[in-house]
Amino acid sequence: QVQLVESGGGLVQAGDSLRLSCAASEGTASTYVLGWFRQAPGKEREFVAAISWTGRITHYADSVKGRFTISRDNARNALYLQMNSLKPEDTAVYYCAADRYRQVPVPGRAANRAEYDYWGQGTQVTVSS
Repeated sequence: QVQLVESGGGLVQAGDSLRLSCAASEGTASTYVLGWFRQAPGKEREFVAAISWTGRITHYADSVKGRFTISRDNARNALYLQMNSLKPEDTAVYYCAADRYRQVPVPGRAANRAEYDYWGQGTQVTVSS
């Protein structure tokens, strides 16, 4: 059982940057596809980004493409989300997740939260206008 713990959320202004981190409890997570999702109040949890186990293959939601960057450091069992040019509509609880059955994200499937087996507890990001 892999445990994931997010950190780095907070209150920022529109246009600011923020970097989220996710720490995995086990080294086995270094072989999994990892992803970020977010959930705004009253909305369903939505895909943000996913990354392959090597870090070389990434996928992004259209809403964050060009502003957010997902990365990982397998030596540290860590996943990151660098968020730039933040907008009020980015306000949400951000979750990291792990897909233990895949090493490379599959287009379409990577955005489906049902494909992920482990989830963190989330970290709140609030962007004021």
